[in-house]
Amino acid sequence: MEARLQKILAQWGIASRREAEEMIKQSRVRINGVLANLGQKVDPEKDAIAIDGKLISAKQRPALIYLLLHKPVGVVSTCDDPHQRPTVLDLLPKELREGLGIHPVGRLDADSTGALILTNDGDLTFGLTHPRHSISKTYRVLVKGHPPEAVLRMWRQGVVLEGRKTRPAKVHLIERCAEGSFLEIVLQEGRNRQIRRIAQQLGYPVIQLHRSAISSIQLQTPKEPFLAEGKYRFLKDSEIHFLQEMINENSPIPNRGLRI
Repeated sequence: MEARLQKILAQWGIASRREAEEMIKQSRVRINGVLANLGQKVDPEKDAIAIDGKLISAKQRPALIYLLLHKPVGVVSTCDDPHQRPTVLDLLPKELREGLGIHPVGRLDADSTGALILTNDGDLTFGLTHPRHSISKTYRVLVKGHPPEAVLRMWRQGVVLEGRKTRPAKVHLIERCAEGSFLEIVLQEGRNRQIRRIAQQLGYPVIQLHRSAISSIQLQTPKEPFLAEGKYRFLKDSEIHFLQEMINENSPIPNRGLRI
């Protein structure tokens, strides 16, 4: 059955859909010996797909892998970086870095820390990053100064960024300290540097930003030791099921099995 090329590459665990699109744009992909076009449909049962001159097939697809990583400061949430900065893949052992198509789901700024999911499940990546699914993310943020309740209320109701209002958010004061104020912020959208831009616009710039949870998946649970910076763990089957169910509520994706 025909499907868009970038979708097939994602389903086979070669790359996320976004990364697959970049590979096609960079003329790295050929179909039956001819350079592929973005959006081109192919039949994986009939068409020969090659990346960098090497034929690939569904039979070569690696087992699906799901990881939770605690990203440190200074590490970028990409598979490679033109400025030679360390990437999240550099934090993984060699057997997970090479040949499995593992990539980060969404991004955290280089200056931010915290929870980041990595996988080679392209469909799950697409579902978790699509705006329609509204996957909540929880942050602990230190801002400069002491924003009053009126400012926090504005933040909760939504702030206009580049002509478009942000979705309502949960914003609560945790404590005040000499440096500023610690806030807990729960978002259901992920615009580029959203928290930092809102905080700056409201007059209370971010000093530290840490993501503690992606939905109910946390860096620390009552039954799990705290996941230290730079470390990772495999997601539990129950956590994978939970993410899949959240996506299926809005736009079902094929249930293609769990990590083995």
